[in-house]
Amino acid sequence: MTDTLSLLKLRRSVPPQFLAAPGPDAGQLDDLLTIASRVPDHGKLVPWRFIVFSGEARAQAADVVAQAFQNRNPDAKPEQVAFERNRLLQAPVIVAVVSRAAPHVKIPQWEQELTAGAVCMSMLVAAQAMGFGGCWLTNWFAFDRSVLTSFGLAAEERIAGFIHLGTPASVPADRERPVLADIVSHYGV
Repeated sequence: MTDTLSLLKLRRSVPPQFLAAPGPDAGQLDDLLTIASRVPDHGKLVPWRFIVFSGEARAQAADVVAQAFQNRNPDAKPEQVAFERNRLLQAPVIVAVVSRAAPHVKIPQWEQELTAGAVCMSMLVAAQAMGFGGCWLTNWFAFDRSVLTSFGLAAEERIAGFIHLGTPASVPADRERPVLADIVSHYGV
């Protein structure tokens, strides 16, 4: 238990530009996805799924993002397009967590969306426990329907997050964390 608490106290994101190879191999990735799937899931709906971007698939996905950026910004300079394309090329492995939340007679859609977020967080914690760094991002293209369609999402599906995974090349300074007195209240006291 002490090791788990220590890990959680030190957990932090490592931005994609600080993630290098190697990323998780196939077996490690299977472990990460299995662990990430062990989240609270009211009604056992499994309202999420995964899309893995690794190897050459990252370049293909990056081309989709670059084209969508150019379509949105026809006057964009080549360096701007290259910057957007690079977003999916920095980390060696990226896992898109896709929310499949949908209306249900018993389970609120909000609960289904929250469980997709729990999947993202569990994956980050597990990655750090395995010695990898990770970062949970969305970016503009997580909300661009042409990109989502190209990535194979159905019309009702959304991106909960892109989890960038790799070996930390360096770890930037930790950010300031909230002061508990500013965020905690006690009901009835």
